[in-house]
Amino acid sequence: MQYTDIGIDLGTASILVYIRGRGVVLKEPSVVAFDRDTNKIKAIGEDARLMLGRTPGNIVAVRPLRQGVISDYTVTEKMMKYFIQKALGKRSIRKPRIAVCVPSGVTEVEKKAVEDATYQAGAREVSVIEEPIAAAIGAGIDISKPCGNMIVDIGGGTSDVAVISLGGTVVSASIKIAGDDFDEAIVRYMRKKHNLLIGERTAEDIKIRIGTAFHSPEPDFMDVRGRNLVSGLPNTIRVSSEETEEALKETTSQIVEAIHSVLEKTPPELAADIADRGIVLTGGGSLLRGLEELIYDRTGINTMTAEDPMTAVAVGTGRYVEFLAGYRED
Repeated sequence: MQYTDIGIDLGTASILVYIRGRGVVLKEPSVVAFDRDTNKIKAIGEDARLMLGRTPGNIVAVRPLRQGVISDYTVTEKMMKYFIQKALGKRSIRKPRIAVCVPSGVTEVEKKAVEDATYQAGAREVSVIEEPIAAAIGAGIDISKPCGNMIVDIGGGTSDVAVISLGGTVVSASIKIAGDDFDEAIVRYMRKKHNLLIGERTAEDIKIRIGTAFHSPEPDFMDVRGRNLVSGLPNTIRVSSEETEEALKETTSQIVEAIHSVLEKTPPELAADIADRGIVLTGGGSLLRGLEELIYDRTGINTMTAEDPMTAVAVGTGRYVEFLAGYRED
């Protein structure tokens, strides 16, 4: 009897669903818009993301996950139910086996909340796995071998740094600094430097188009629209990629520090493996330009980004289900 195996990357910024044999079938923002008056959900995913910062008083667009952890249980459960059904389609009668991934630093209580929400959303069996392990599998690393691999998974709400060997985490650190903090840093910088108030979506746009973590010889420019804080009127200014480097300096440094502290705690044999094999970056946050160069500059270790960093965790979570299924069938 063939069961449906699903891997879910339950991210702060987006949710990805992987189905065994079909790959990543769904990638949507983890945003839910609901009506305060009736408590009914208006939109989920991409439709709700378009409402962020643009809703009338009675409708609120929220992210039910904050820093990789469930902040609104009921909304998360409904959101997961919606995404699972959307990914499976109507034909599924049997309950699926689901693996969900969580940041490496979560507590047992937080893990239990994810597990419960997944059962409520219609799972038959739930495995909760740690993000760095899922990211390593998704990046194509054979984690069962006795050699050290360093994974840095920069998501929307958390960044996980881990050294993995023999299928488990040896040393890890999870910091609540990631893609969302890059956006906030840009918002703060624009307010302080240019007296311009911009929203989260504009900040994300700047980050994606011209954001950089390391000095590049050829700066890029972009026109940014927002509200001038002095006159109170809409205004447009030209921003350079060099300014984004300055804006992001503090946040990117904290990620580099986390990498540094994990390297300090790594056993010497594994540290030698890492120096040899390099550091692998995954997660949407790793798409920030200049991050590889910045880490190499500070640690002296060759750094590369996984082939498809956005989907690595979801693919790894799904493959982990297959890996477990293989265990059981032997």
